[in-house]
Amino acid sequence: MKRIEGWVGQIASAFNSVAAVAVVGMMVLTCLDVLLRLLRNPIPGTYEIVCMLGAVFVSFSLARTTVDQGHIAVDFLVQRLPHRFRNAVEAVNAGICALLFTVICRQCVIYALDLKASGEVSMTLQMPLFPFVFGIALGSAMLSVVLYISCLSWSLKALESSG
Repeated sequence: MKRIEGWVGQIASAFNSVAAVAVVGMMVLTCLDVLLRLLRNPIPGTYEIVCMLGAVFVSFSLARTTVDQGHIAVDFLVQRLPHRFRNAVEAVNAGICALLFTVICRQCVIYALDLKASGEVSMTLQMPLFPFVFGIALGSAMLSVVLYISCLSWSLKALESSG
């Protein structure tokens, strides 16, 4: 199980690297646009590109954040439970979240295919939108994998602590 968690963690880190590049791109583009606006020569479509990079950033960083357990959690009630029940609650929570993000992934793929078929593009740059929706689907799929592995891991811990 540890080996699988390690592989998934490495893939999540690669996704996180893509998210980091998106953040750097957003920062550089925004700074350049502000500087060029002072010279009365703004970069066209900056807002669109920053929005699309923001979608990449959020969706590709979720998996690593989940692996690191970096999300905010309010678990003062769960902390009072015995280890077996605490692990079971964590397993159920991870399983429900995994199912949710599996549905999100599926719906994003359907939406991206619809955008591709209709030829939907951004307003200013006329850039196709479907690749970014596919990116959100990919990030959601990776998060789902992390959550399914987490569900399995917590379930095994719950079974071990009960025996």
